[in-house]
Amino acid sequence: MYEDEDGSEEQPKSSFSIYVAEGDVLFKQGEYKKALESYNTALEIEPTDKGCLVARSKCYLQLGDSQAALKDAEAALSEDKEFIKGLYQKAEALYQMGDFEMALVFYHRGHKLRTELEEFRLGIQKAQEAIDNSVGSPSKVKLENKGDLSSFYKQDESKQKGKARAGYSKPIKQDDKNKQRDRRNKSQTSDKTCKQLLGELYADKEYLEKLLKDNDLTNQDTDSGKAIYDLVTDGLNYLDTRTDFWRQQKPMYARKRDKEEAKGKGKDKQKPSDPAKYVLKQLEEIDEALADGRPQDALKLAKDTEKTVNKLSDDDLSESSKPDVLSNLQSCMGNAYLDMNKVEQALTHHKEDLKIAEKNNLEDAKSRALDNLGRVYARTGKFQEAIDCWEKKLPMTKSALESTWLYHEIGRCYLELGNFDQALDYGEKSKSAAEEAEDQVWQLNASVLIAQSYVKLNDLQAAIDAFERSLDMAKLQEDEAAVEAITKAIEDTNEKIVQGIKEGDDEEKKDVDETEEEEQVVEEKGDEEAEKGDEEKPVEDKDWSNLAGDKADDDKPSDDDNKDKDSLLDKDE
Repeated sequence: MYEDEDGSEEQPKSSFSIYVAEGDVLFKQGEYKKALESYNTALEIEPTDKGCLVARSKCYLQLGDSQAALKDAEAALSEDKEFIKGLYQKAEALYQMGDFEMALVFYHRGHKLRTELEEFRLGIQKAQEAIDNSVGSPSKVKLENKGDLSSFYKQDESKQKGKARAGYSKPIKQDDKNKQRDRRNKSQTSDKTCKQLLGELYADKEYLEKLLKDNDLTNQDTDSGKAIYDLVTDGLNYLDTRTDFWRQQKPMYARKRDKEEAKGKGKDKQKPSDPAKYVLKQLEEIDEALADGRPQDALKLAKDTEKTVNKLSDDDLSESSKPDVLSNLQSCMGNAYLDMNKVEQALTHHKEDLKIAEKNNLEDAKSRALDNLGRVYARTGKFQEAIDCWEKKLPMTKSALESTWLYHEIGRCYLELGNFDQALDYGEKSKSAAEEAEDQVWQLNASVLIAQSYVKLNDLQAAIDAFERSLDMAKLQEDEAAVEAITKAIEDTNEKIVQGIKEGDDEEKKDVDETEEEEQVVEEKGDEEAEKGDEEKPVEDKDWSNLAGDKADDDKPSDDDNKDKDSLLDKDE
């Protein structure tokens, strides 16, 4: 909120989207505090926007406030429990807090909804590894019971009775003292490690421990002393939690153990001590290399792992899991070659993946191989081959979301092949599956495919309607790039409609002109024939009676002639 000079509050001066965009830019630049301010202002305008809540949660995580990050992530999930970004952010916040078990639950939940997203799979891996590092491997834990420990228990019991205060004998406080003693012992035994992990916070930890030793200040018989004691204890517990968390992030003892195992201690260096765990770890590293854009590293790891797996016996790796591992490695190598733009090698490995899957009845591996083959064919312009692979995969889909993606890609291929009716049909199927999955992004993609199919079928009004529905979806999703592209498509389609109307008017005018020319030619031809007929026509009979009358009139003497005759008669007389 902003304040005017007179102190009255005023609404934010820009729009919600501008503040969000500003926050995104600042976040990418590492200006997390400034980004947080932008997101706060944006949420003042729209307090329940899920995307902005997730963005602010990321800021809080970068600033070390995992509690606030978790609160925002849960707020983003309040209305939509399957909001993918919210699920991932909640899992990340829980992981940062050191609650690896709950983080693993939400990573799994997101992976179940969106199996194609790498983030959830990698989250599952790191959460599981953190849990394993916390509790250790069961095969390496050896419980020993040397001597009778009952005497120590009796000593602790006597100490508790001797130190008990009159009128105050809550066991929980004695437990707190025991925890305090354990914390001191722990800090003494791992002081160097703790200092490395906490960094600047280590000085705060030392200060709080000194406060805790001051019995006058933390006297629990007084209200103020009890309050100070609780605050100090909470602060130390928080620092201990952070220490444990960063120890899982950088488990030095685990690396030391791995180094010892790598040395072999006289064992066969070519054969891993735990083949199943070795294979799983190698596959995780390969996937991570592919996700980070390092296909060469992924390819090398996959080839090395394949050699090791081929050397393992059925006792080391079960007969059923070995083909599955080899099939997975072929898939990884194919993806690595595709990222390196080596299409032929990619096809070879994906075909080998499919061959192993079909031979051993590995349904999931077969589905994966068909998916990858379709991608390679589509990328190289072999659209019919891509369609054949993806149509074989369709019966193997396990979710509506997977189906909507397949329908959309098949429709795109039909559009490229010029089969516009089929493209429209698969666009409609993709849209129905996306609505079933309640995925707005794929609803938008399917709607655009439908509109493009209508354009190709020259049903321009239907195309305009489909584009307008797509534009509304893009605006709701605040996808500026999609809004711009769809707006341009609508303008182009309207121009085609206008051009078609003009061409129709020109055609109609042309037809009218041709008709008038034909009529004029016919009329001129008729006049020529009429003139020709007049020339050849015989002289018509005249009214001879009138002609004779006229002649008689001509022969009739005039008055002047009569006067002349009279004058001559007078002369004769």
